[in-house]
Amino acid sequence: MSTRPKWIYALAAIAVLLVLLLAWNWSGMRARAAVGAGYGARITCSCRYVEGRGMDSCRHDKEPGMTFVTLSDDPESRSVEASVPLLASRTARYRKGWGCLLDPLD
Repeated sequence: MSTRPKWIYALAAIAVLLVLLLAWNWSGMRARAAVGAGYGARITCSCRYVEGRGMDSCRHDKEPGMTFVTLSDDPESRSVEASVPLLASRTARYRKGWGCLLDPLD
């Protein structure tokens, strides 16, 4: 008979349930991450290249709940990339006369 405490089995069962829950919700999480990244890229691109504000100022325009969205600016191509690690990434580019447009999805 095993001398392991019963709480180890309970902990393993909880870990398995969490992994199953993550797998079950993966596509929904990716979809929400893509929407958040797209929104962040477009809003920040507009802030930078339409309004002419600095990147530090534009970072404060993120909505509540967008904690995991990271932003990076490429002044050479006048674009902003927003990403949610391991889930989604979107880029918005400034086009004169059109404003900031999201790059098509792959």
